Amino acid sequence: MSNMLKEALASANVVAAQLADTASVEVLARRLEAQPPQVALTVARGSSDHAASYFAALTMSRIGVPVASVPMSIATLQQAPLRVRGQFALAFSQSGRSPDLVATMRVLREAGALTAAAVNVPGSPLAEAAGAELPLLAGPELSVAATKSYIAMLSLSAQLVAFWQRDAAFVDALRALPDALHAAGSLDWSKAVDELREVSQMIVIGRGAGLAIAQEAALKLKETSGIQAEAFSSAEVRHGPMELIDRDYPLLVFAPRGPEQAGLIDFARDMVKRGARVLLAAPADVPDATLPLVTTADASLDPVAAILSFYVMAADLAAARGRNPDEPRYLNKVTETH
Repeated sequence: MSNMLKEALASANVVAAQLADTASVEVLARRLEAQPPQVALTVARGSSDHAASYFAALTMSRIGVPVASVPMSIATLQQAPLRVRGQFALAFSQSGRSPDLVATMRVLREAGALTAAAVNVPGSPLAEAAGAELPLLAGPELSVAATKSYIAMLSLSAQLVAFWQRDAAFVDALRALPDALHAAGSLDWSKAVDELREVSQMIVIGRGAGLAIAQEAALKLKETSGIQAEAFSSAEVRHGPMELIDRDYPLLVFAPRGPEQAGLIDFARDMVKRGARVLLAAPADVPDATLPLVTTADASLDPVAAILSFYVMAADLAAARGRNPDEPRYLNKVTETH
């Protein structure tokens, strides 16, 4: 069993460990409640940036605060005079060591923003620069392909939003998430392995909070299986990318519960009529579903369970394609961008 698969399956225990001590998240939530920001900013790269997209979707839909991702070169290379006093900036990182993340958070903090970092390595340079640390508690992650640390970021994002808005029902739903993750890790996605074993390019579709996991899935398909996979919203793909989708073109569509689900299912049906090879990941009550999804105690958490089911498949797919998901050819665990 690859480290990627072992670590993905450990995600339920990671989330349970987070939920056993939510003190640091609650302290930050009370600060946000006491001094409400008009906007929130995220600082991240790679898988961490996809987690930031999930945080953004929850924050905007549940709290109504607009969220934007900061292009780090604006702060580091261009040294722009960012007007962020009184706003909130949250960084996401597994290692907390990338120089541009550290420098950007330092700039934002010095400019008067309330800054925090969700980091897996305690006492990292990023956490020190941010001044407030939200521990991911994922433990050592040996595979280059991040899995449990990504799910830890999603869980922590949901916790922060839940405590920020004082939503007791959402907090209770989070406490049931470890059980849902255990179930998600045992779902049968072997059909996806069979369908994608020989493909060289494909598109992954999501929308709303589910776009964050579509982005993450596309990245994992690139780095672990060498598939040129791109992620799009089901709305955006109807523009230029639609030209790529012809007979037998492979598509993976994530359609968890939520207001976006009906449109995602309609999109999948349209693409089947076109002759595309569509893998539709959806709950059991969706007749067209070809890949199963777990339903959690709150629809906003369904994407967290969905990405775990995908990770298990991705590890198997990489092996089926003769690749080692733990050691992609040109990647390192810590990417130190400047």
